[in-house]
Amino acid sequence: MAVAEEPQRPTHRTPGRTRFRRQLRSRIILAFVLLGFGLTALFAWATNWTRNRVENQIIEDVMNRNIDVAARQFEQNPDNPQFAVDQIRAYVYTSDKFDSVRVNWPEWYELADGIYGMTGVDPDGNSFSYKLAVRKTPKAWFFLAYDMSQATRGETQFQRAVWASVFLFTVLSLLVGWWSASRVMSPVSELANRLKLSGRSSEPENLASHFPDDEVGQLAEALDDYAERLTEVVQRDREFNADVSHELRTPLAVVKGAVELLLSRPDVDDKTRNRLLRIQRAEQQCTDLISALLLLSRNERGHGATDVAKVAEQLLDAHRAQLGGKPLELRVEGEQGLMVDAPEAAVSVALGNLIGNAVKYSNEGEVVVRLGSKSVAVIDSGPGLSAEDAAKLFERGYRGTHAAHSQGGGIGLSIVRRLCALYGWEVQVRPGEERGVVATLAFAEDVFPRV
Repeated sequence: MAVAEEPQRPTHRTPGRTRFRRQLRSRIILAFVLLGFGLTALFAWATNWTRNRVENQIIEDVMNRNIDVAARQFEQNPDNPQFAVDQIRAYVYTSDKFDSVRVNWPEWYELADGIYGMTGVDPDGNSFSYKLAVRKTPKAWFFLAYDMSQATRGETQFQRAVWASVFLFTVLSLLVGWWSASRVMSPVSELANRLKLSGRSSEPENLASHFPDDEVGQLAEALDDYAERLTEVVQRDREFNADVSHELRTPLAVVKGAVELLLSRPDVDDKTRNRLLRIQRAEQQCTDLISALLLLSRNERGHGATDVAKVAEQLLDAHRAQLGGKPLELRVEGEQGLMVDAPEAAVSVALGNLIGNAVKYSNEGEVVVRLGSKSVAVIDSGPGLSAEDAAKLFERGYRGTHAAHSQGGGIGLSIVRRLCALYGWEVQVRPGEERGVVATLAFAEDVFPRV
């Protein structure tokens, strides 16, 4: 029996953070926030980099100018090494005092000519930073120290102000983005709400008249056109189903009456009677199928009190007459009295397709219809279930790998799937313990309490 369990489809959207990221409103807000943060952060970095570069250039120019002046003054008057500088500490060591540099300023001793960034600790134990300009000649070594502590504090305050501005502009971008997203998404949300409300009635509501002639208005106009065409298709489909149902029921009623009349005659021989019974069963099967398809086309549940055991016995009796000498036993076992709130036609079509497939693909052995408290299982001794069949068999038009020489269009199990979706039933299929297939039809909440 080639039957496969229908794959489960997700019925809920992913909540929480994923749903928030998928919303168009959230994307607009996030775009504004990222744009505001990116531009202000880039501007802050560029401003800070420019400030540091200009400040360093000014300080280095001042130090180079002062140390050059000190060197010239020393050349003119080597006996008086003192010289005036602009807010810079100057140190001059003649050749006989080079060793004192090693003792007093060991970190300066190995430095070559140039300007260096240095750190130190004052007598109070506080750390400070300074820039050191170095000029070394055979006669004297010159050192200019520029205290950077105040400049560092100013740089820190400047950076705090810059990053505070970044935060402020980011928050401002968030508010602007939120406002813009609300303005942009307001007509879209209104369109979605009106579209939901229009689905409650059979006639679609005109949406374009509620919106201006912009992008949202064009979308509403396109939805109106689509709804109109869809309504026409649905209406034609309903009319076609109603016409087909009505037109087919009339000849079927004629066939049924004629068969019953012929069966009532006492002179009918056994061979003719068997043929008439077969016609009667085919007429009943066709009537049930028309009723089930009409329920599916209208997407409405029919009600009734159907005895599943009785339906199963009728279906097995119909198949016993068509075995054609096949060594196959058909039987019903399990609990009796399983009643389902559904028309007998719907139960007959759903269960009949499962039994029909089991009989079709089982050449010998048995087909057992096992009744449970809220379900019925069809167990066959056929060739089993392949992986390809399990994945595709509920698709409309698909025929199993064992159906090469059998009749059928591959729509029976598709009808079973649709009936299960309409009534909230479940159909499950699994391989048998040794061979064959077990198909289970669970009726769930549609079962009446047992008497």
